[in-house]
Amino acid sequence: MSTIKDVAKEAGVSIATVSRVINKSPKASKAAIASVTEAMSKLGYRPNAAAKALVSQNTNTVGVLVGDVSDPFFGTLIKAIDAIANEHGKHTLIGNGHHDSKKEREAIELLINNRCDAFVIHSKALSDEELISYAREIKSMVLINRHIDEIADRCISLDNFKGSYLATQYLIRHGHKKIAYVSSNHDIEDVDERIQGYQAALQDNGIDLPDGYIDYGSPSSEGGEEAMTNLLTKSVQMTGVVCYNDNMAAGVLSVAHDNGIAVPEHLSVIGFDDVLIARYVYPRLTTVRYPIEMMAEKAINLALRLTNDEEIKPELLRFSPTVVRRDSVIKYAD
Repeated sequence: MSTIKDVAKEAGVSIATVSRVINKSPKASKAAIASVTEAMSKLGYRPNAAAKALVSQNTNTVGVLVGDVSDPFFGTLIKAIDAIANEHGKHTLIGNGHHDSKKEREAIELLINNRCDAFVIHSKALSDEELISYAREIKSMVLINRHIDEIADRCISLDNFKGSYLATQYLIRHGHKKIAYVSSNHDIEDVDERIQGYQAALQDNGIDLPDGYIDYGSPSSEGGEEAMTNLLTKSVQMTGVVCYNDNMAAGVLSVAHDNGIAVPEHLSVIGFDDVLIARYVYPRLTTVRYPIEMMAEKAINLALRLTNDEEIKPELLRFSPTVVRRDSVIKYAD
């Protein structure tokens, strides 16, 4: 395989001149460009991307850490980031953290070692202190779905408590009092905040329910099936179910159907996220909209501005959820 030294020898120029031609330096003469280009073609030489980056200090890549790229929620996030990256002539490198501190750390280190220009990080397992340390090291790192006071100007987040409160309140306003909650079993702040929102809405409306009205599963349709099955096995008397996300809600709908429980006639169900599946399950799912696409666009644009040392004006980076009304919730009458 030919090297930059071989190209320099073939073209009769210095290695520095070859580097200037490869990196399109204005200092490269027309004669040098012609001879180097001809030599690279003759030798079949392809410039090494890492070597180019060392000269230009720009790899034209954006690094993104997500929980699991197979999750539709993260697919939407990545698609939004990639679209903006492409507009700026950049490619996207993706790491999966799976809400595990070791995997998140390894993925971030890999993105750093690949000299990404900008970073959008969805980390749920690493401590605030470690993420603050990374932020000090990487001027263009932005956190998404995470708020840390010390680096608040680089955190794009959602009010998860409010979203779950709104979902529960929506069922209560439709006459429901026996409301179960299907939660993720992941040990992350989103889970705690959403359970707290559910419980606060019940308390504010004078509804007191046993702990058995909450059940857990993985944040997937299978996890929703598991939690809903557990609720039925415990003979929980419920007219409504608030779900951690839309995938779990799809699992709840499936178990309800299998057990002859008509939705929404005998059981109202509300999800969280408003991902694609919410529009195509039956009945179409009433849910809480998580504006992840808008948040992802905000995150990558901020990261790119930080990369270019642009002045950043103070702005609100905490988004507010809203209820999306469809067909899976109706008014309950005793």
